[in-house]
Amino acid sequence: MAPIKNLNRREFLGSAATVAASISIVPSNVIAGLGKTPPSDQIAVANIGCGTQGLREMGELLQNPKVRVVAVCDVNKYSEDYIDWSPHGIRNDMRKTLGDDTWWSNVKGIAGGRDAGQAYVEKYYAKHKPSGRYKGCTSYEDYRELFAKETEIDAVKIMTPDHTHASIAIAAMDQEIHVVTHKPISNRLLEGRKVIEKAKSSGVITHLLAWSDRPEYSQIKTWMDAGFIGELKEIHNWSYRPAWQQWTKRPAGVETIPEGFNWDLWLGPVPEMDYHKNYTHNVFRGWYDFGGGSVADMGHYSLFPLFETLGITNSPTSARAFGTTTREEVNSVYQWVENDVAFPASCMIKWKFPDQASLPAFDLFWYDGGMKPFAPEELEIDGKDTPKEGLMFVGTKGKILGGFRGEDPVLLPESKMATRATSERIDSDKVERNTSAWVEAIQSGKQTPGSFIRAQTITDSINLGAVALRAGKKVDFDSPTLKITNDAEANKFLTRDYRKGWEM
Repeated sequence: MAPIKNLNRREFLGSAATVAASISIVPSNVIAGLGKTPPSDQIAVANIGCGTQGLREMGELLQNPKVRVVAVCDVNKYSEDYIDWSPHGIRNDMRKTLGDDTWWSNVKGIAGGRDAGQAYVEKYYAKHKPSGRYKGCTSYEDYRELFAKETEIDAVKIMTPDHTHASIAIAAMDQEIHVVTHKPISNRLLEGRKVIEKAKSSGVITHLLAWSDRPEYSQIKTWMDAGFIGELKEIHNWSYRPAWQQWTKRPAGVETIPEGFNWDLWLGPVPEMDYHKNYTHNVFRGWYDFGGGSVADMGHYSLFPLFETLGITNSPTSARAFGTTTREEVNSVYQWVENDVAFPASCMIKWKFPDQASLPAFDLFWYDGGMKPFAPEELEIDGKDTPKEGLMFVGTKGKILGGFRGEDPVLLPESKMATRATSERIDSDKVERNTSAWVEAIQSGKQTPGSFIRAQTITDSINLGAVALRAGKKVDFDSPTLKITNDAEANKFLTRDYRKGWEM
């Protein structure tokens, strides 16, 4: 057997036998001090992406005693020009985590960047030191440098814009580093497949943060299995998003790249283009190059756990989509705006799914930007309407209606509810940000239900919807060959043109 000194941290942490042996030789309270967590029981994590979402979720990482944040990375050094859902939400979350009501008192706008992330990490750990000082978190601009130098990290949490998720995830898995990522796995279908195949071959633990264990879905499945709605025919899911400004054309003019912001690294695999603030920070989500639109932003939360619960593992065979259009005045004449750069302000997508192990073929519908299905007759009779956001299952004998993630599901007509139990209600944000599932998976060596390996259907579906929007027609998809079979030109939307040095 190789000496323990030749094992790196990831090998040490992943070997149950080694851990057991170490505990039998030296008690954990001797290793780390009475009441402390021994280093071998802590997961060394690098957090890549210190923008609004990265900082918002940082507190959960810091407060988990099984985690130690040892490095942060962001292409932006520091700035106070970020855009968020509220002016002080992130600052207030940080103050609560730190127990310091004065934190960021001198910040004029909404701050972010690697300096902000590093300061947050070190301030938190410092308050648990007798000296009140801590300098154990290294800051990086380039994730590739991080992976080259931080050879002892166990896991990486990816909180960057969508278009870089796949590149970072594969680079991490190449180093046998466990990977946790915000949704989506990728914003291109073929990239997603490459990430998932790498997850299978590498053997590392992976986790897509959009997964959650939802009792509402278990309740819905119980009703479906009992035959209350007959044979499933359709699933409808709708959101009022996008919650950011949406464009139909690329920004006009050239802006100066802010000091400390590495635009070249921010672009990553995307072809060269001029910097503009409207591409970055919060609003990247709306661009085909950088984001996945509302369907990726929110659809992962509702559909990924639903696919898991219902056993939907076979990818859709086709997608059709419609989006809002607009015109602009050019020389006193209104002309159509040809938009192939950004997701529409609102859209509808229809996927056709084949037979699943325990479900017949069915159609899935997505609506966003204020679009939603009309109220079924069962609701109209009572003068009711579908909610602003919701999820509805249509069968041959009835329907089930719930909130966006299936919250408070009811059978329609509601007379069927007289003797039916209601489901438990959970805090979605709290569950989806919880670190315990993937931390325990890394320590045990067993994949989570949110593993990339289980996310192929949701990743294919979301990205195929984007292909249908850009193609402007129904696209037939052959999953084994990864081809659009009825429109050869649409195959280009399954991938991207990669900048030299960023090919996958």
